[in-house]
Amino acid sequence: MKSFLLAAVALLVLIVAVPNTRPIASASAKSTADTLKQLEADFMKAAAQRGSAGYMSYYADDAVELPNGGPVIQGKENIAKGMAFLDDKNNHLTWTPTGADISSSGDLGYTYGAYEFRSKDKDGKLVLDHGKYTSIWKKQKDGSWKVVLDMGNASAETK
Repeated sequence: MKSFLLAAVALLVLIVAVPNTRPIASASAKSTADTLKQLEADFMKAAAQRGSAGYMSYYADDAVELPNGGPVIQGKENIAKGMAFLDDKNNHLTWTPTGADISSSGDLGYTYGAYEFRSKDKDGKLVLDHGKYTSIWKKQKDGSWKVVLDMGNASAETK
């Protein structure tokens, strides 16, 4: 009985004294502002290659859109209804994040920057629209980042 007790105490001391050498999952998966800027680049590439389907693949199901001069649009399904213009090969939406940040908890972040939309009018003449945007990103339960709020406003060409 005494040897059993000594073995149990020794095991307990060993468990407490030996540090846990397993890596912490969140440390290796820590997101940064650069993570969100890279996501913006991937987001734009998906929109260019796959149109509205590629664009909407970066939105959370419960996302909110605040369009310039329009009413609030709630939900990915409702936002998608207005994105078919991205399927027209004459339309080109590009954007560049100039700033980004992530909360200290690592699950919420934002990007902002400038966008340009090129299209053709009914006579085939090039039409250019410029503006600024802000996107709020939220880390999802599966670890992916999705846009939960997006807003933009038209403005003169930014330099």
